[in-house]
Amino acid sequence: MSLFKHLKQKLTEVTERRHAASSGHSQSDAPPGWAPAPEHSHVLGKINEAPEDEFEAGEHFCRMNPPYPPRLLPSHVVDLIQSLGGRAWGIDYPPLNRFSGTIHNDSKGGPGVVKVQTTFNCGDVCLMSDLPILAGLYDTYGKTGVYYEVLINHMHGFIAIGTACRPYPEYRLPGWNRLSAGLHLDDFRKFFEDPKGGRDCTSDLTRISPGDTIGCGYEFATGILFYTYNGYRLPPAFTGIYLPRQNYDVFAAIGVEGECDFDVNFGGDYFRWKEGNEWAWRIEGHVGGHIASGSGLGRDIDEELPTYTL
Repeated sequence: MSLFKHLKQKLTEVTERRHAASSGHSQSDAPPGWAPAPEHSHVLGKINEAPEDEFEAGEHFCRMNPPYPPRLLPSHVVDLIQSLGGRAWGIDYPPLNRFSGTIHNDSKGGPGVVKVQTTFNCGDVCLMSDLPILAGLYDTYGKTGVYYEVLINHMHGFIAIGTACRPYPEYRLPGWNRLSAGLHLDDFRKFFEDPKGGRDCTSDLTRISPGDTIGCGYEFATGILFYTYNGYRLPPAFTGIYLPRQNYDVFAAIGVEGECDFDVNFGGDYFRWKEGNEWAWRIEGHVGGHIASGSGLGRDIDEELPTYTL
């Protein structure tokens, strides 16, 4: 089977699974349904995508490693979030040899942002937040969504900004594999579970310069994932993803390749998108807050439930 036919078959299978998962709900109770974005899907990106062996490896990884169920945060992490707010979030250092650079999680009590610098020989790698930004077991009462930003200091390579569920093949960029979304800043195309060339994002974003800020947000009620550009909210990238919300823990995911320098702000510093500074969008008001009433957890929490640690 050719690579193109294989990719087309994979996309069809994903769509059929989505439709089957939502068919058990009545029309009035069903969340907004997922559907492929309306823009034309490119077979290949403007810049040549990853080799076929990495595509096959990523597909195999996802088959062998199902998504983790949503988890509770241990009490000491909840205390840290209550104390530091958005500064409690950091970026995990990837175990891959292809990563070449530094990650400074100074946000944990420091200046408020995570600083990432990579070298010219850094290969494709997906960096993920150490804590979820969207947590299935926690309530969203009074919250509109969650949001984070990336300040581009320089990009002499490639950066992709988005979300993903763990475990995720860290040699694959966000948006290419299961339960991941990404805006790729080489060709300004958006991807959701799309190993092909992606879809054009918006004509409002055509270039990236040093000092530009790209934000990534998610609306609870609609399942809309959107981006911002220098404080301006762009049209929705995807609708109806990560639903039902209680099924997923979703992490910030940032792909990088080559020599890049950027800061990741989870709310430890002032957001350029002004609405993101309101409590309705702050991740610390959702993650680690009240246990959701529909989570199936009673008042006596089982201490053996899996948790995230720092």
